[in-house]
Amino acid sequence: MKFLVWLLALFAAAVAVTLAAHNPGYVQLVYPPYRIEMSLTLFVLSLLALFVLGYMAVRLILAAVHLPAYVRAFRAERSRGKGRAAMMEALTAFFEGRYAVAERAAVRSMELGEKSGLNPIVAARAAHELREFDKRDAYLADAANKTVGEATMRLMAQTEFQLDQKQPQSALDSLRELGEAGMRKHVGALTLEIKAQQQAGNWDAVLDVALQLEKRNAIDAILATQLRQQAWLEKLRAQAHDIASLRSLWKIVPGEFKRRPKIAAAAAQAFLQLHDAISAAKLLVESLNAQWDSDLVALYGDCHGDDIVAQIDQAERWLKVHSDDAGLLLALGKLCLYQGLWGKAQNYLDASISLQPGREAYTALGRLAEKLDKKEDAFNYYHLAMEPEGAK
Repeated sequence: MKFLVWLLALFAAAVAVTLAAHNPGYVQLVYPPYRIEMSLTLFVLSLLALFVLGYMAVRLILAAVHLPAYVRAFRAERSRGKGRAAMMEALTAFFEGRYAVAERAAVRSMELGEKSGLNPIVAARAAHELREFDKRDAYLADAANKTVGEATMRLMAQTEFQLDQKQPQSALDSLRELGEAGMRKHVGALTLEIKAQQQAGNWDAVLDVALQLEKRNAIDAILATQLRQQAWLEKLRAQAHDIASLRSLWKIVPGEFKRRPKIAAAAAQAFLQLHDAISAAKLLVESLNAQWDSDLVALYGDCHGDDIVAQIDQAERWLKVHSDDAGLLLALGKLCLYQGLWGKAQNYLDASISLQPGREAYTALGRLAEKLDKKEDAFNYYHLAMEPEGAK
């Protein structure tokens, strides 16, 4: 179709030229005493040629006028291109772990006029990895007063640096500044916040942030459970100085965590430290009935409540199911020793040592030997208790 149009245009032009060539008209130009006569066709062609030459002359003059600006723009664009290339080199080097190269490339990109906020952030991160903290802080300062997105990059990097240097309160302040800037806490910010709250010992906040991360599917269930377990452990340890606070806290610990051996052990130790052996024994029984743990049952032997005989009966019921558990035998030996059942204590402690020699069992045997006035045996048992675990 296009070929046909051009063919028709060519024929039309040929016809027009033919008609113009046979045009009998002429043009006469008079400027006394001069007179010029020419054909109408030549006059029209001359006017067209003059118009074309004039147009080209004007374009040439305009190009000459704008040449300096064009050269400046060309040089600026070339500099920006080099700056972008240097920025890409910095990013590549940083993720390859070549931090010194990354820092130099980022600085070169800034010197070439690249305005992206990535450059000071990459330079700061590279300097941080190189442990050049003064340079890092200078780069961060250079990244300040940027757009919202670039301010976010700066604050996130700043938070990470503060956490690496164990400055949790400063990190929390940076995250607070991020929130004040209007940015909703995204997953990355929440991940940094939970680390900062852990370092600061704000365990209630750890529980809250862990719940937010789990709701957003940012962490798996196992990690979320581990974070909560650590938080409840630390909260229990923090309340080991006041029995009323400890009892109140234990009431609000979720049931799934109360039955976990580590939580139960921490709570039992806290109750024992505050001389509440009854509560310690009760929670240990509940935890062990739900989930057996040899280390946890060994702690049951330290719970000297009002009815030691009932505790021994409970432990012997467990023994019917866990007859080869060294921790359970140790607990029975310690309870029988406290109750004055010397023969049974000796048997249980010897059985525990035969399965798993340990410092606590030898110490208990030493105390038993002292009760029986066997000083030499007591000395030998205490000596064994002082030896490294692997040497027994």
